[in-house]
Amino acid sequence: MTVALSKAGRTKIRYPAAVVADTGDRITVRAPWAADGVRDFGFVRFEPGDVFTEHFWRTRWYAVKEVRTGEGVLKGWYCDVTRPAVVRDGEILVEDLDLDLWVSADGSQVLRLDEDEFAASGLAERDPRSAAEATRALDALAHQARSASGLTALLA
Repeated sequence: MTVALSKAGRTKIRYPAAVVADTGDRITVRAPWAADGVRDFGFVRFEPGDVFTEHFWRTRWYAVKEVRTGEGVLKGWYCDVTRPAVVRDGEILVEDLDLDLWVSADGSQVLRLDEDEFAASGLAERDPRSAAEATRALDALAHQARSASGLTALLA
């Protein structure tokens, strides 16, 4: 399976991933860190050897990515607000809508990310319905992350 992430009409990244499960709504894949080198966000570093277990939904406006070191230590969850995934012809097609959420492994950090990029994207003016869905998705993820069951309840 290939994951193809697009943003603003252009392919941002493509990478191979192994299918772990497919419920018909949620497809789960596992892949190593696909970018070149290290990406240091300040609150987490993604680096060669990291393993991402990624959950994409065909009906939900987000993807949840569990991030572990190569040794299996949980770093946390990186959540992308996206349009619902399209799965076809050996690909998972996902459109990134700029909003993101980071949840640390212990749940103490729940960080809303890239809200400035989302505002600057013009989506609210071009497609108010999709912008509202994206905002609702980020709010729902943040609420779930702060709940007693955390994001793992979404993945059960």
